[in-house]
Amino acid sequence: MESSLIYPSFNIRIKHEGGKAYVFDEIRKKWLLLTPEEWVRQHLLNHLISTKNTPASLISVEKEIKLNNTKKRYDAVVYDKGMKPVLLIECKAPDVEINQTTLEQTLRYNLILGVKFLLITNGLIEFVVGVENGKGKLLPDLPNYGELIL
Repeated sequence: MESSLIYPSFNIRIKHEGGKAYVFDEIRKKWLLLTPEEWVRQHLLNHLISTKNTPASLISVEKEIKLNNTKKRYDAVVYDKGMKPVLLIECKAPDVEINQTTLEQTLRYNLILGVKFLLITNGLIEFVVGVENGKGKLLPDLPNYGELIL
């Protein structure tokens, strides 16, 4: 897996079974196939919890939403203490380019969720967008959890 991600390394739990690698997801409390995208997602989730002071209990990972009668899955959503979504996260594998299509996908999901912040990453680059009054503004960095929920 890509080791030079922009997120801090951590004591990630990996096991090998049947010739495949699995990673333990601390949020979902289960072993998942270790894909390049999952590697990025696990590092980002750890970063949110350990660096950005996000309570693990307020992070939802890979849940289904309905968009125009179509079932979609978001990568992760962070909630405030009242369980209102505040941050929508879209993760890609390191070799996947972050482009207009990725942004449009995230914006479509946000039509349902209505968050104030979007984070799109492939683990090598990260785009954070603040959303206010239907307009987005590129931010230099993801705010700490306390600032997300203001």
